[in-house]
Amino acid sequence: MIVNPYEEQLKQLVLGDLQEVIVEQADFLVFREAWLAHPQRKEIVGEAGLNGRIVYRFLKEM
Repeated sequence: MIVNPYEEQLKQLVLGDLQEVIVEQADFLVFREAWLAHPQRKEIVGEAGLNGRIVYRFLKEM
C-alpha cells in the first residue's frame, strides 16, 4: 500500500506541529488527493506563490 506523504503533514498542520506545508507545482496532484480526503480541508487554506508553489496554512474557523 502506498502512503501519501502529505497525509502526515496535514495531520501535523492541524495539530499545530507545523505552521505551514509548502507544495511545489510538480507535487500538487499528490497533495490534492490527501487534502480532499482530509475532514478539515475547508480550514486548510493555500496561498499561491511564484512558479506554482503554494503555501498551505491551517485557519481554525471560529
